[in-house]
Amino acid sequence: MNQPTPAIVAQNAVRRLPRIALLLLCAAYLLPGLVGRGPWKSADITAFGYMAELARSTEGIARWFDPLLLGMQPETPALVPYWIGAIAIKLAPAWLNPDLAVRFVFALMLWGTFTATWYAVYYLARTARAQPVAFAFGGEARPTDYARAIADGGLLALIACLGLAQLGHETTPALAQLYFASHLFYGVAALPYRRAGPVIALVVGTLGMTMSGAPTVGLALATGSALYIAYERRRTAKAGADAGIDDGPGYTRGALFTTVGVTLLAAALVFGLGLSQWKITLDGNSLGGEIRSQAKLLLWFTWPVWPLAIWTLWRWRRQLTARHVALPFWFALVPLAATWTTDYSDRSLLLALPAFATLAAFALPTFRRSAAALIDWFNVLFFSGLAVLGWLYWIAMLTGVPRKPAASVARLVPGFVAEFSPIAFVLALAATIAWCWLVRWRTGRHRAALWKTLVLPAGGTALCWMLLMTLWLPPIDYARSYLPQVRAVAERVGQPSCIAELALSRPHAAALRHHGNFNLQPFLLGNDCPWLLVSPETIERLHTIIPLEKWRFSGTLRRPSSAADDLLLYQKIAP
Repeated sequence: MNQPTPAIVAQNAVRRLPRIALLLLCAAYLLPGLVGRGPWKSADITAFGYMAELARSTEGIARWFDPLLLGMQPETPALVPYWIGAIAIKLAPAWLNPDLAVRFVFALMLWGTFTATWYAVYYLARTARAQPVAFAFGGEARPTDYARAIADGGLLALIACLGLAQLGHETTPALAQLYFASHLFYGVAALPYRRAGPVIALVVGTLGMTMSGAPTVGLALATGSALYIAYERRRTAKAGADAGIDDGPGYTRGALFTTVGVTLLAAALVFGLGLSQWKITLDGNSLGGEIRSQAKLLLWFTWPVWPLAIWTLWRWRRQLTARHVALPFWFALVPLAATWTTDYSDRSLLLALPAFATLAAFALPTFRRSAAALIDWFNVLFFSGLAVLGWLYWIAMLTGVPRKPAASVARLVPGFVAEFSPIAFVLALAATIAWCWLVRWRTGRHRAALWKTLVLPAGGTALCWMLLMTLWLPPIDYARSYLPQVRAVAERVGQPSCIAELALSRPHAAALRHHGNFNLQPFLLGNDCPWLLVSPETIERLHTIIPLEKWRFSGTLRRPSSAADDLLLYQKIAP
């Protein structure tokens, strides 16, 4: 016998969020940051470096299965993201910068993540056990309208996640993994209602995770999904036989066989291509500090959805095995385990955001009016305060007044010269006006829409990202780009036939190749290059590696915002 649902929703509370408003919000979140910048340090420029090298490669198909950057393999076996970026570079017209072409394709992947998450939440909300209480005299929300309102809330919750902002706008394997994880999630959620689309999403999601650097997470998600489908089939069959309960569309035997088959195929690829690289790092000596660090990451990265997700688990505690609770819980639990046991904490946690957003969406029909009002006022104060600070510090950066904010900006980006951009100013002002209108709309007492509680968090996050990518894009790009350092190298060496390198990092190698178009040659392989770039990490043993009497130290080249990225430049002494 099913437990009673905690959701109490009337039909007037499931009004549809206007599609044009939702599309504009998604565009305001996706488009800022596409143009006006280059790849950032360090995962962004590194991933782009591998994509660019693949696009230049003439070694045939074998190289595409073994991408290299100055002879260095990627830290994770993420083949598919590099293939996608390389193909985008090859297909891009000559006038389009390669990094912009890659960013555009990866922005489409983030859009695909939004779409897959919306439909996953929609089909989970269609299940019988997720429906609200039926009123004695009618008037409860209709199933389709209710599911649509919950799905709108799920998408708003995903956009509101703070951790998605930067990582969701980079061109790294992490974003590709998020795209494939969301499609795997959608495929499992929609299998009882559709056939072709969910099956394709299931195959693409599982195999994409396998080939994008997260094979273990992908296999765990697919295996858990197969086990849950088997459990759900057994439960619904038993419930129907015992009490004649109609639990709505369920998983068929074909759905179970498809999920199991895709999981086995993914496992075969993992072990056949040697993609299983265990990187579990558990250090008992620093376990306490690690727990605190991971807890802080979890709290801010998944804000503001984690309190809502916990509330969902509590209010729906009598239905923890229901599809709309169990599936997102599993899809959140596996990335959380990867977050706590690997070095890629934030990028592993990124994969949990669609599931966290789903759980947060199912908290909406259980809120009391006082709790919703408290959340609204907190978001109004929080994001309005951030916007005011953003404008204040931007004015200080341009004018030098007030002095303390101006000094703070100058200390963070030494050497940066601010310039007024009319386009950036107009876009930022429009976003701020839109936020003010949204606050006025939300604080109106007549708004009863189910998704209304998540409008302000999503809108506030989009506002802050828009301000960062308009008013603050030049200083951020200056601080996070390797371009100033590469320009300093070019001023010293010009455009020589080649530059020898010794122990350069992947980000530096990619930046020198992309921004400077330098022909880098590993020093240890022997060459006749007139210049040598050295990582400071080798300085103590440098005399044992190169004959210093043949090289003259020419200077230290720094990134203005980070002394940790220094490069040492040597010039060969003419015989």
